Amino acid sequence: MHGGGGDPHWFDYPSLLMYVNAPFQAWQDEPSYLTARIVGVVLAVGAIAASWWLGRRAFASPTAGIVAAATVAVCTLHVAYSRAAVTDVPLTLGVALALALMVKGRLEFAGVAVGLAAGFKYPGVFLLVPLVVAGWRRWSRLAISVALAGMTFLATSPFVLVHRQQAWDDALRVQRQARDGWLGFEHDHAAPIAFADRLWHGLGPALIVGALGLVVACVRRTRVDLILASFVVVYFADLLTLSAHFDRYVLPLVPALGALAGRFRSLAPVTLLLLVVPLTWSIRDTKRLTRTDTRVIAHAWVEQHIPPGTRVAADPSTPKFESLHVLRLELPGPKRRFDPDRNVARLRRRGIRTVIITGAITDRVLAARSDYPREARFYDQLRTRAKRLYYLRPGDDRAGPWVAVYRLASA
Repeated sequence: MHGGGGDPHWFDYPSLLMYVNAPFQAWQDEPSYLTARIVGVVLAVGAIAASWWLGRRAFASPTAGIVAAATVAVCTLHVAYSRAAVTDVPLTLGVALALALMVKGRLEFAGVAVGLAAGFKYPGVFLLVPLVVAGWRRWSRLAISVALAGMTFLATSPFVLVHRQQAWDDALRVQRQARDGWLGFEHDHAAPIAFADRLWHGLGPALIVGALGLVVACVRRTRVDLILASFVVVYFADLLTLSAHFDRYVLPLVPALGALAGRFRSLAPVTLLLLVVPLTWSIRDTKRLTRTDTRVIAHAWVEQHIPPGTRVAADPSTPKFESLHVLRLELPGPKRRFDPDRNVARLRRRGIRTVIITGAITDRVLAARSDYPREARFYDQLRTRAKRLYYLRPGDDRAGPWVAVYRLASA
């Protein structure tokens, strides 16, 4: 819609979310975050509706549908990422829709939903496991369903065929980075504990009811039980291979866990009462968004006090400075190469005298100093050998990380 054409030339994620957003960007002069976030909210509401359908169909109970929908609706992670134009909430919608179609026995439509889920984000491919369970011994329908899943995926991300090698390399690189880890998780718990903790922070004590439902499903092993349990088990097993424990990674598990929690009709009032806990957490988290982000305030200060055309170096997580020539410092991380520009003397030689950093990166580097000694030394050099022109931290009506602007002394 803005001159780039249909080929994204980028395959860290599939292309479906871009195509879904494209028509709504048509009347914008440039890409609009707000419009993309509104689309994200609509998809998030769709995930709630699909979860209601999943719970209702799985256990033939309106109560189960209400519990499943409420679980997704108040989950702190779902609420938070519904406001962002990212792929995790659309994937959650695809998962809920595909599982609902599987438990209803509509295998062919379920195959299409699997392809849509994978078109939003590659881990949607794990839905093939419950699809096989749902179609067991119905081999011809299962074969058609799997074929439809592949065809739908390719229809929603067609350029993976045009750029097969690049798409494969990009997807593998993203997976490799997730397995190697990410800045900020160096001292995290082991993956099982870390992701269980993420689920707890998303669902609170209602997670116990969902986990109990999973145990019952593994014991009873009805067709519906096996469909839901197989997805939860295989998806969580894949999470155990990751060292980057992002909370959004557990989102696709929430509809299934909500449906499993809803199977206990006698416990439904208790489960709904327990969901008040993540509801209050979501309200608390949302309250922060009523405050101005520190980076917005810092951006205004930089625009007013740094002359246009000035060459500056800036950390990731800092705003775009349209009037300045910005050298973007690379994000540190496990097994990533050291950015040689993270050196005060080198920046001086390149004619850069201003450096902009934020606590979003600095604090995580310093907390893992032994893993990033040269990056930590760079921040130490700024603190001891440069003049701090500006510093803003969160508090009062401000939210976000602290922001600092340093002036490098002449050599």
